[in-house]
Amino acid sequence: MKKDIEIPIAKDVHIAIVQEWSDDFLSKDWNAYVLNNRPDLIEMVIVVSKGFDEDKKTSTMRHGIGVVGAKSFEKIELLQEEVLTLNNEFFLTFFADGKLYEKRFVFEKNTVMEQNLVHLPLIEKEGVMAS
Repeated sequence: MKKDIEIPIAKDVHIAIVQEWSDDFLSKDWNAYVLNNRPDLIEMVIVVSKGFDEDKKTSTMRHGIGVVGAKSFEKIELLQEEVLTLNNEFFLTFFADGKLYEKRFVFEKNTVMEQNLVHLPLIEKEGVMAS
């Protein structure tokens, strides 16, 4: 019974936090992105995010992204500096190949900082990938 249930593994999708210049605020801001490195599009993309540690937690945010094309990305949300001192969890759900996929991504507290930036080839910017 349980052995007959297939749980698909979400591969080649990622969450990254990118530091980029904002013309609106005239500052460098941290933005979260969903990256689809799959050869096909993903549909009905939903991201649920929250920040937490032992004694603090943020509101739970829900984002309906919709469709993310093959080998492309979409912005999820702007992150305030104060939130980066907490653990940040992103729970990604999407449909592809006629199946429902889900995956949890976590940025440990104080890991999203300029010293940890790496080049993200798909988005062609510097950022931090979730574990």
